[in-house]
Amino acid sequence: MSWIKECTSNWLESLASRIIKTGKVPRHVAFIMDGNRRYANKLNVAKKEGHSKGFEKMFEMLSWCIYLGIKEVTVYAFSIDNFKRSKEEVDELMDLSRQKFKSLLKNMDELVEAGVCVRAIGNLSLIPKDIYQSIAQIIIATKDNNKAFLNLAFSYTSRDELTHAIKDIATGVKHTEILPEDITEDLISDCLYTYQSSNPDLLIRTSGEVRLSDFLLWQLSNACLYFTDTLWPEFDIWGLLGAVFYYQKCYSDLQKVRNNLKTIALNDRSSKYIAKLHREREITIENVCQSTVQS
Repeated sequence: MSWIKECTSNWLESLASRIIKTGKVPRHVAFIMDGNRRYANKLNVAKKEGHSKGFEKMFEMLSWCIYLGIKEVTVYAFSIDNFKRSKEEVDELMDLSRQKFKSLLKNMDELVEAGVCVRAIGNLSLIPKDIYQSIAQIIIATKDNNKAFLNLAFSYTSRDELTHAIKDIATGVKHTEILPEDITEDLISDCLYTYQSSNPDLLIRTSGEVRLSDFLLWQLSNACLYFTDTLWPEFDIWGLLGAVFYYQKCYSDLQKVRNNLKTIALNDRSSKYIAKLHREREITIENVCQSTVQS
């Protein structure tokens, strides 16, 4: 299949898009892609069919976001809590991920041509090795792209992310690479899985659920939250335009809050530690990618 498609629209969709683009468009949008199983039940098909449609919708929505000028997209692809589902469904989700990532690798030229950089946030040590290897290959192959950024939250929860950040900070203090007084909100932010990204401006959750489900709890503290009853596989350009329009109505209030936020620049000691930590994470991905070549 073609992953990054050129957006085609009728005259009404095109007109609405142009109008929306005259206003403030969010730089970074996060999606909780909820409703795949309910979509499958609605059509009386297997759950894996619903998840497959949801995966395809993710790239369709990425194309629309690029068209609107949204630079970065983060999607909640697989929660650590999803491992609690039945073994049959978890196995189906892993098999689907395995197939989709392999297909994506075979069509990597599309991502490169579109300038999409793919990143992964989450505890990837919890997923099957071959899926981890495919994700690592995609990350390495697209790391120099900068037209748009797709962050896959895979094997992710915010609690797990914060736990690992605290452990990294504790390790730095233990080895006297940083001191307790160096610990600030900005240092914590730089230790999160999302250290390469700005915080989302807008969160969109589909399927009618009005909760965050342990997704980007730290990063969404000053974001605009938009909830819709539409099931994720049925979410379309009109849903996205409606969410962006809602963000534009909230923008002035969001800016007032953000203008009052203060940042504390990292000192040299903290900066060196953060640079080392980030490099270690990059090396881990490189080693996983290299293990694919050797196997």
